[in-house]
Amino acid sequence: MRSSTGNSMGISEWFLLIFLSVLWGGSFFFGEVALSELQPFTIVLGRVIIASIVLNLIVRATGYRMPSSPKIWGTFLMMGLLNNLIPFSLIFWGQTQISSSLASILNATTPVWTVLLAHFLTADERLTPNRLSGVFFGLIGVALMIGLDALQGIGGNVLAQLAVTIAAISYAFAGIYGKRFKETPPIVTAAGQLTGTTIMMIPIALLVDKPWLLPMPNINVWGALLGLALLSTALAYIIYFRLLSTVGATNLLLVTFLIPVSAILLGTIILGEQLDLRHYLGMGLISLGLVAIDGRLLKLAKR
Repeated sequence: MRSSTGNSMGISEWFLLIFLSVLWGGSFFFGEVALSELQPFTIVLGRVIIASIVLNLIVRATGYRMPSSPKIWGTFLMMGLLNNLIPFSLIFWGQTQISSSLASILNATTPVWTVLLAHFLTADERLTPNRLSGVFFGLIGVALMIGLDALQGIGGNVLAQLAVTIAAISYAFAGIYGKRFKETPPIVTAAGQLTGTTIMMIPIALLVDKPWLLPMPNINVWGALLGLALLSTALAYIIYFRLLSTVGATNLLLVTFLIPVSAILLGTIILGEQLDLRHYLGMGLISLGLVAIDGRLLKLAKR
């Protein structure tokens, strides 16, 4: 996440950015619906297997070919582990204990962890005063939401919130690890990591969830699963990589500000969820941290 990319954003890019936030914010809503009848690992498997099929078809339709090198597929597996298997599983499990709105807020700490980890794991992403203050506010925001529950001894709730926070950390590792795919077409990388995730998820879902023992889900659950796979994963990845190539990673980071808003609106309007005051305060601190990390609003204020 560099402080400047030199790329401007037009109306179409802003529209795609807002649309992407709705797609990713919607994943928390879809997950909440799917969890009413399906187990977390089964949902992850359904999400990635459908999305991987769609993206592999798109790869062929656009004239690309999936690589055959075992080394490259090893990196796809690692990317799938960090960017899909671990965070998807932890977030869906966390949503069995906490609301989709709260899960989306904790997930929004991903850039905070990325900045912190990149300082130690990369040579070109060092901490600056702005980024350091952003990390501070972000971590305080997380502590505000999780810490009070820990003091009150609400074990299950704390574990669920920690699980979603660990998912955000896994996304941060994935962002750093993903730099090695610069020479690979983005759509191939997306299809490869989802295919790798599918390969890893099949035995896990079958052994842990035993989905064949569950009754057939109703149409709402099937709709939520398709929404997760087609909208929040396949389509979201296409938009993500399109924006990444046109406006740069720093501008794309702005989507993180919008995802919790989309998820909270969907959770409140459709699912009737409610958040405590401390959750809004925590989200405010996380947002303040993201503003500091991004740096552009601070530069604008100085001007």
